[in-house]
Amino acid sequence: MSLNKYTSGTKVVNHNEQVVFNYLSNFNNLSGYLNSGLIEKITEKIPQIKITEFSSDQDSCKFKITGLGLAEIRIVNREPFKTIKVESSDGLPLSFTFWIQLMPVDNFTTKMRLTLHAEMSMMIKMMAGDKLAEGIDKLADTLSALPYQ
Repeated sequence: MSLNKYTSGTKVVNHNEQVVFNYLSNFNNLSGYLNSGLIEKITEKIPQIKITEFSSDQDSCKFKITGLGLAEIRIVNREPFKTIKVESSDGLPLSFTFWIQLMPVDNFTTKMRLTLHAEMSMMIKMMAGDKLAEGIDKLADTLSALPYQ
């Protein structure tokens, strides 16, 4: 097993960092968005992976991945208006820590960057490494375009 780091490009969100932080640091906000069609879009793009039975509370979300079983991710640290740290739990073929970093630009704009540290075997890295690098950037694009409220 080796530790691999993937970083998204810096994205711009047209909301202040407090609004972005408050929205992203509560998985219940993401639940409605995911269940409104995003999971189906993920399944269309990666047909080998089917996500079902998504549920969440403020600090965690759980879901089933076809062929892998139940997975859970949990927010383990919140540094108000700057950083949200998320970790995986058992159920995935790799363990990871994920950071959402926020930096204010002005009263109505925030820069956001995602960083993923994934512990995985060489075989999984060869199969999924490029997809993780691409996926972290696409996730950043998706998060930057959410309907923050």
